[in-house]
Amino acid sequence: MGFAELLERTGGMGRFQITQVFLLCFPILLMASHNLLQNFSAAIPDHWCKINDTGILNSTSEGWVGSFSPLDEKGMPDSCREFVEIQWTPTGSNMTSHNGTDVETRSCTMGYEYDREEFTSTIITEWDLVCGNKNRRQLAQSLYMAGVLVGAIILGGLSDKYGRRALLIWSYLQMSVSGICTAFSPNYLSYCVFRFLGGMALSGIGLNTTALIVEWVPTKVRTITGTLAGYSYTVGQLVLAGLAYGIRDWRWLQLTVSVPFFIFFLYSWWFPESARWLVLSGNPSKAVTEMKRVAKYNGKQEEAEKITLESLKSDMMKEMACGNSSYTVLDLVRTSNVRRISFAVSFVWFSTSFAYYGLAMDLQKFGVSIYLIQVIFGAVDFPAKLVSTTGMIYIGRRVTQFFSLILGGLAIMANIFVPNDLQVLRTSLAVFGKGCLAASFSCVFLYTTELYPTVIRQSGLGLGSTMARLGGIVAPLVKLLGEFYPFLPLLIYGGSPILSGLIVYFLPETVNKPLPDTIEEVETGRKKTPEKEEKKEIIPLETVTTNPVRVTL
Repeated sequence: MGFAELLERTGGMGRFQITQVFLLCFPILLMASHNLLQNFSAAIPDHWCKINDTGILNSTSEGWVGSFSPLDEKGMPDSCREFVEIQWTPTGSNMTSHNGTDVETRSCTMGYEYDREEFTSTIITEWDLVCGNKNRRQLAQSLYMAGVLVGAIILGGLSDKYGRRALLIWSYLQMSVSGICTAFSPNYLSYCVFRFLGGMALSGIGLNTTALIVEWVPTKVRTITGTLAGYSYTVGQLVLAGLAYGIRDWRWLQLTVSVPFFIFFLYSWWFPESARWLVLSGNPSKAVTEMKRVAKYNGKQEEAEKITLESLKSDMMKEMACGNSSYTVLDLVRTSNVRRISFAVSFVWFSTSFAYYGLAMDLQKFGVSIYLIQVIFGAVDFPAKLVSTTGMIYIGRRVTQFFSLILGGLAIMANIFVPNDLQVLRTSLAVFGKGCLAASFSCVFLYTTELYPTVIRQSGLGLGSTMARLGGIVAPLVKLLGEFYPFLPLLIYGGSPILSGLIVYFLPETVNKPLPDTIEEVETGRKKTPEKEEKKEIIPLETVTTNPVRVTL
């Protein structure tokens, strides 16, 4: 008997599992808020040079009106330049304002004024991150994503050593503290430091939430619980739009999405440690205690009394034997077929995350309400994930992955040829592209787990997660290229998933095929023994682990 059968005896998907899944999914709602928060906390309002004597702005003494800034290419006052000397024009004259080509100009010397009608306060208005400092906006988001990557490596590894529960409790606390400190940041540097720490905490939450869900629910309901967790993130994008619409000050918005994590920290002490992890880490006596607790909570008092240290060791002999595997991350590139899989999977994860965050983190460029576009971008994930799941079942993983990447890339690149005044069409193409990339995320998680053999499956997922985080780090920086050629960011964001879609066709199809257990089975393309495989279900979450090698139970 394995752990799956033991779990069924103690209640299966009982009251404990339902309660735990609900409590674990609730924080996922606000994980989306932290990931996409800079769309609102770093929104760029209209701005112009501050004038020393503000009373002169409306001066019309002696029939003259003053002009303080040259005009940009759109005929609007330049937001980053001012005349060295005020240019006076007769009132009622048909003379056009100076465009700055024949008059000396300079950068704003007195700072900036901002239109605060839509955004009361953002980090842009507070620290003047415009004009010469505008690149710091993208840098802040890249540093946050770097924190997500570092957290996946550090906290993911520590969860194997100290347990899922302990690291989840710590991550909740770190998120609440770093988030609150971010809200009270006195300057840009401290803001970036605390956002980096928040990104680390987010990885710890995602990784250990996934582990506790997978390791405490029966195999037959993993898809249902995984779908619930995945859609919790999607709903979280809609929650963010509502919160940002009601809270226009960035500090209060940051505080609102951070304080609840302290509540999550308090109730997370109720979670039991994963019994699977306890057995594999050499602490079966503690695993017995946790299994008894779960059985009693599910109303299985008699089964709880039957669980002893000897019976647990007997039931989980297979799992304990698997825990002695000695594979390393080098096995991801040691043999030809696995090396080809690792290359393709890495590029798919990178390009999907790269293009996804390239679209999702620049909502102001669409020229419509930023709150409305956030709702639309969040809502499109619902049908996208449904279509992706249906496609994986009926037409296969490879074809679904191929079309989601190709169509997403083409939709992004199509906006290169759409004029800026056709905002509805531009927005529609971006929404379609974002939906395709969301479908790609759902597919690549399952596809990756089926391509790698059991002995290095977790390392394969870790490689994919690492490449996804790198894509998230690079995505904001590519926007800077738009200063030289406006079409270049869209060309890169669209070209990357198209190229990775073509690479997918070098991978084998895995639908309805038994999962490989060893590297040799991947290299030969067939199972060594025809024994019936235990059905395995995978949770389709965007956030995966980068833990050291361990087998999937």
